[in-house]
Amino acid sequence: MRAKIVYFALAAVLVAYFVLVGSRGVMLIQQGTLLTVAFGVSVLVLPFIGAWFLYQTTKFARAADRLARELDAEGGLPVDELVRTPSGRIDRDSADEVFARRRAETEDAPGDWRSWFRLAVAYHDARDTPRARKAMQRAIALHDGKPVRVEA
Repeated sequence: MRAKIVYFALAAVLVAYFVLVGSRGVMLIQQGTLLTVAFGVSVLVLPFIGAWFLYQTTKFARAADRLARELDAEGGLPVDELVRTPSGRIDRDSADEVFARRRAETEDAPGDWRSWFRLAVAYHDARDTPRARKAMQRAIALHDGKPVRVEA
Protein backbone atom coordinates (compact mmCIF):
# COMPACT_ATOMS: atom_id res chain seq x y z
CA MET A 1 0.00 0.00 0.00
CA ARG A 2 2.87 2.34 0.75
CA ALA A 3 4.24 1.90 -2.77
CA LYS A 4 0.86 2.87 -4.23
CA ILE A 5 0.69 6.01 -2.12
CA VAL A 6 4.20 7.01 -3.17
CA TYR A 7 3.38 6.26 -6.82
CA PHE A 8 0.24 8.39 -6.82
CA ALA A 9 1.97 11.22 -4.93
CA LEU A 10 4.79 11.26 -7.47
CA ALA A 11 2.30 11.06 -10.34
CA ALA A 12 0.43 14.06 -8.92
CA VAL A 13 3.68 16.04 -8.64
CA LEU A 14 4.53 15.05 -12.20
CA VAL A 15 1.12 16.20 -13.49
CA ALA A 16 1.60 19.53 -11.68
CA TYR A 17 4.99 19.82 -13.36
CA PHE A 18 3.39 19.11 -16.75
CA VAL A 19 0.91 21.92 -16.15
CA LEU A 20 3.70 24.30 -15.11
CA VAL A 21 5.86 23.44 -18.13
CA GLY A 22 2.85 23.63 -20.44
CA SER A 23 1.95 27.09 -19.18
CA ARG A 24 5.53 28.25 -19.78
CA GLY A 25 5.33 26.89 -23.30
CA VAL A 26 2.11 28.82 -23.92
CA MET A 27 3.70 31.98 -22.50
CA LEU A 28 6.65 31.59 -24.88
CA ILE A 29 4.31 31.15 -27.84
CA GLN A 30 2.35 34.24 -26.82
CA GLN A 31 5.54 36.32 -27.07
CA GLY A 32 5.15 35.97 -30.82
CA THR A 33 8.76 36.09 -32.00
CA LEU A 34 10.10 33.31 -34.17
CA LEU A 35 12.55 32.16 -31.52
CA THR A 36 10.08 32.13 -28.60
CA VAL A 37 7.40 30.38 -30.66
CA ALA A 38 9.92 27.67 -31.62
CA PHE A 39 10.98 27.28 -27.98
CA GLY A 40 7.35 27.33 -26.83
CA VAL A 41 6.38 24.53 -29.20
CA SER A 42 9.40 22.46 -28.12
CA VAL A 43 8.54 23.02 -24.46
CA LEU A 44 4.92 21.95 -25.09
CA VAL A 45 6.10 18.64 -26.52
CA LEU A 46 7.69 17.63 -23.21
CA PRO A 47 4.45 17.41 -21.17
CA PHE A 48 2.85 15.28 -23.88
CA ILE A 49 5.77 12.85 -23.87
CA GLY A 50 5.70 12.77 -20.07
CA ALA A 51 1.94 12.23 -19.97
CA TRP A 52 2.22 9.37 -22.47
CA PHE A 53 5.00 7.78 -20.38
CA LEU A 54 2.98 8.19 -17.17
CA TYR A 55 -0.08 6.62 -18.84
CA GLN A 56 1.92 3.64 -20.14
CA THR A 57 3.57 3.08 -16.76
CA THR A 58 0.24 3.27 -14.93
CA LYS A 59 -1.38 0.89 -17.40
CA PHE A 60 1.50 -1.58 -16.94
CA ALA A 61 1.34 -1.36 -13.13
CA ARG A 62 -2.42 -1.89 -13.08
CA ALA A 63 -2.15 -4.92 -15.38
CA ALA A 64 0.63 -6.44 -13.26
CA ASP A 65 -1.41 -5.81 -10.12
CA ARG A 66 -4.44 -7.48 -11.73
CA LEU A 67 -2.35 -10.58 -12.50
CA ALA A 68 -0.94 -10.61 -8.97
CA ARG A 69 -4.44 -10.52 -7.47
CA GLU A 70 -5.60 -13.33 -9.76
CA LEU A 71 -2.55 -15.46 -8.99
CA ASP A 72 -3.00 -14.77 -5.28
CA ALA A 73 -6.64 -15.91 -5.47
CA GLU A 74 -5.41 -19.15 -7.09
CA GLY A 75 -2.75 -19.59 -4.41
CA GLY A 76 0.00 -19.39 -7.01
CA LEU A 77 2.00 -16.37 -5.90
CA PRO A 78 5.68 -17.19 -5.42
CA VAL A 79 6.62 -17.76 -1.80
CA ASP A 80 9.39 -15.52 -0.48
CA GLU A 81 12.12 -18.05 0.15
CA LEU A 82 15.04 -15.70 -0.28
CA VAL A 83 17.85 -15.43 2.21
CA ARG A 84 18.39 -11.87 3.41
CA THR A 85 21.35 -10.09 4.92
CA PRO A 86 21.01 -8.60 8.42
CA SER A 87 20.21 -5.25 6.77
CA GLY A 88 17.32 -6.84 4.86
CA ARG A 89 18.89 -6.95 1.40
CA ILE A 90 18.37 -10.06 -0.71
CA ASP A 91 21.35 -12.40 -0.84
CA ARG A 92 22.56 -12.58 -4.44
CA ASP A 93 23.25 -16.33 -4.41
CA SER A 94 19.80 -17.02 -3.00
CA ALA A 95 18.20 -14.87 -5.71
CA ASP A 96 20.21 -16.66 -8.39
CA GLU A 97 19.09 -20.06 -7.08
CA VAL A 98 15.42 -19.09 -7.08
CA PHE A 99 15.86 -17.49 -10.50
CA ALA A 100 17.26 -20.72 -11.95
CA ARG A 101 14.21 -22.64 -10.75
CA ARG A 102 11.81 -20.02 -12.14
CA ARG A 103 13.60 -20.01 -15.49
CA ALA A 104 13.37 -23.80 -15.72
CA GLU A 105 9.67 -23.61 -14.84
CA THR A 106 9.12 -21.06 -17.61
CA GLU A 107 11.08 -23.12 -20.13
CA ASP A 108 8.85 -26.11 -19.31
CA ALA A 109 5.65 -24.06 -19.79
CA PRO A 110 6.45 -21.13 -22.11
CA GLY A 111 2.79 -20.42 -22.83
CA ASP A 112 1.74 -20.12 -19.17
CA TRP A 113 1.40 -16.54 -17.95
CA ARG A 114 1.77 -17.72 -14.36
CA SER A 115 5.30 -18.99 -14.91
CA TRP A 116 6.23 -15.73 -16.68
CA PHE A 117 4.82 -13.75 -13.76
CA ARG A 118 6.92 -15.74 -11.28
CA LEU A 119 9.96 -15.35 -13.55
CA ALA A 120 9.41 -11.58 -13.57
CA VAL A 121 9.41 -11.60 -9.76
CA ALA A 122 12.65 -13.63 -9.78
CA TYR A 123 14.26 -11.17 -12.21
CA HIS A 124 13.19 -8.32 -9.95
CA ASP A 125 14.65 -10.05 -6.90
CA ALA A 126 17.89 -10.57 -8.83
CA ARG A 127 17.89 -6.80 -9.52
CA ASP A 128 17.48 -7.21 -13.29
CA THR A 129 14.70 -4.67 -13.80
CA PRO A 130 14.68 -4.52 -17.63
CA ARG A 131 14.25 -8.29 -17.92
CA ALA A 132 11.71 -8.29 -15.09
CA ARG A 133 9.64 -5.75 -17.02
CA LYS A 134 9.88 -7.75 -20.26
CA ALA A 135 8.89 -10.97 -18.49
CA MET A 136 5.92 -9.19 -16.87
CA GLN A 137 4.89 -7.73 -20.24
CA ARG A 138 4.95 -11.25 -21.66
CA ALA A 139 2.87 -12.55 -18.74
CA ILE A 140 0.32 -9.78 -19.33
CA ALA A 141 0.18 -10.48 -23.06
CA LEU A 142 -0.25 -14.23 -22.51
CA HIS A 143 -2.94 -13.64 -19.90
CA ASP A 144 -4.84 -11.27 -22.18
CA GLY A 145 -4.52 -13.57 -25.20
CA LYS A 146 -2.45 -11.08 -27.20
CA PRO A 147 0.18 -12.26 -29.67
CA VAL A 148 3.60 -12.75 -28.15
CA ARG A 149 6.73 -12.25 -30.19
CA VAL A 150 8.92 -15.37 -30.19
CA GLU A 151 12.55 -14.57 -29.59
CA ALA A 152 15.19 -16.49 -31.49
